[in-house]
Amino acid sequence: MQKIHLYDKIISPMVTEKSTNLSEQNKIVFKVPMSANKINLKKNIEKIFKVNVIKVNIINKQIRNKLTRGRKIKISGFKKAIITLKKGQSIDLTTGI
Repeated sequence: MQKIHLYDKIISPMVTEKSTNLSEQNKIVFKVPMSANKINLKKNIEKIFKVNVIKVNIINKQIRNKLTRGRKIKISGFKKAIITLKKGQSIDLTTGI
């Protein structure tokens, strides 16, 4: 049996303009593997960061083709999770895990 580490369910935090605006509403955005689900994400984030998670929303970004300099390039898809935290709690993404 393979041992699964808590950090295997979180690839990286997504720091964009939209995710920064969401942080004002106690929401954090993470890039997660395609095999992740809401229940495991909630448990892992609560254990890693010691915060209370209210809700988890998952968005699948599909694989798409892009035309760059006259060539077709395949942009890989990924899954991202928007984590809603309890009011008054936050995760400091600048310190690292």
